Amino acid sequence: MEYQQLIALITFAFVSTVSPGPNNIMLMTSGANVGFMRTLPHMLGIIIGFSMMVILVGFGLMGLFTAYPIVQQTLRIISMIYLVYLAIKIAKSKAMTSAASDYQPMTFLAAASFQWINPKAWTMALTAISVYASSTAQQDILLVSLIFGLVNVPSVSLWTTAGKKLQTILQVPHRIKMFNYCMAGLLIASILPMV
Repeated sequence: MEYQQLIALITFAFVSTVSPGPNNIMLMTSGANVGFMRTLPHMLGIIIGFSMMVILVGFGLMGLFTAYPIVQQTLRIISMIYLVYLAIKIAKSKAMTSAASDYQPMTFLAAASFQWINPKAWTMALTAISVYASSTAQQDILLVSLIFGLVNVPSVSLWTTAGKKLQTILQVPHRIKMFNYCMAGLLIASILPMV
């Protein structure tokens, strides 16, 4: 990969991972509700899960979607249903400050698995592989995956830290409840480009 193309890939990876989407909205929500350390498995699940997704997309899943468009359409419908489910869970969570708090951060495995039904993750992976990886160069696919893994570290940290910083403002139960409603609404809004 040429130097200019590498810089373009790094820029694309950073902009696409740091911009709002389902992962970042859920990280901010988790950071606000349970803090940075309890959100760490969720963060690692995104970093590793998305990097693995890029590799698998590069090594053949794009061909599957081309050959069988119904698979991609089915995945899109499942993704939308799951995102609505997650939004409802976030909206119904009780405040962390209450004795009856029920917010559970996403586990490593759940966050890694979520990448497979995250519409933004699919868009990022398909775009990155089709634009920055040669179909004959396996090292390009691995490099794209590595770049996304490295760039995702500050991106997920930023969103989780932003949520954590909001904890002081959200100490009042009705504020965290309103915050959770807003985050659920943003998660629903992230579905609109798929519709």
